[in-house]
Amino acid sequence: MTVMNVKKMKQWTIASCAAAMAAWVALSSAPALAADAPTQQANAGRIVVGGKNFTEQLVLSTLTSQYLGALGYQTVLKNGLGSTLMRSAQVNGELDVVWEYTGTSLILYNHVNDKLSPEQTYERVKTLDAKQGLTWLNESGINNTYAIALPAHADPSIKSISDYAAWMAARPKQAHLFASDAEFAGRSDGLKPMLAAYGIPFKRRDLKQMDPGLVYTALHNGQVEAGVVYTTDGRVVGFGLHVLQDDKHYFPVYQATPVVRTAVLKAHPQLEKQLNALAAVLDTPTMTALNKQVDIDQAPVDKVAHDFLVSKHLLPQ
Repeated sequence: MTVMNVKKMKQWTIASCAAAMAAWVALSSAPALAADAPTQQANAGRIVVGGKNFTEQLVLSTLTSQYLGALGYQTVLKNGLGSTLMRSAQVNGELDVVWEYTGTSLILYNHVNDKLSPEQTYERVKTLDAKQGLTWLNESGINNTYAIALPAHADPSIKSISDYAAWMAARPKQAHLFASDAEFAGRSDGLKPMLAAYGIPFKRRDLKQMDPGLVYTALHNGQVEAGVVYTTDGRVVGFGLHVLQDDKHYFPVYQATPVVRTAVLKAHPQLEKQLNALAAVLDTPTMTALNKQVDIDQAPVDKVAHDFLVSKHLLPQ
């Protein structure tokens, strides 16, 4: 998620926006990755595929480009973008197909903070984004949302966030170091209301803010007791982290979904069915495994995408 790569909803600084713009310029002339792929329908048209700047989005955008290229589209891949820049580019007609997260569109782009069910969230963003000329296709099974994780060696009886809150409360004199990235720690719907919702008795000195990637390392090394992670991050599996059940359903759903400019769907009537077929073979465990291949096993994104598509018979060998 994406996950919510996110895979999600980072606060943009001037420096990060400048870096993202540089990536956009550098990628704007990049050739289609799937230009040499065997085709099933010749000259289907030019499709620009966009993607964000974290592993999951690099994988999703790359496999989409390869898949559509094999179907005969002239694909152009432009990834490495931040959420805000990618959204703006698609609304402005510079990107045709992206993978977006329902929670990201609801909260970040449309500024809706209502607590909605997954079904309500999808229907709301589908309706709101239609006004921007964007069509949400079928959701995949990927939910890249926030989660609380413990190190692999943690007490196995702690299965939910409520269990963890009770475990902490029973040990008031014990130090409880909790890691979070600065973005989640500072959000109005982030760390503080989550702690309040679950009654987690953290003291200020217990909270450690760090880079999102360092949270996984700190958990893996046992340097912190718990931390905020993303559910589809490959390091969750790679480091054997113990993800707790969000039993009060505090975290929003970030369901990864193909979003296409409506005008492009009208120009290419088969595209909706084709992208829905791709979404149908993706879920959270699958995406986590793909992310692990890149982040832990150090496999190239192009190869990970290609091998997955071949395994699902969506790409010739």
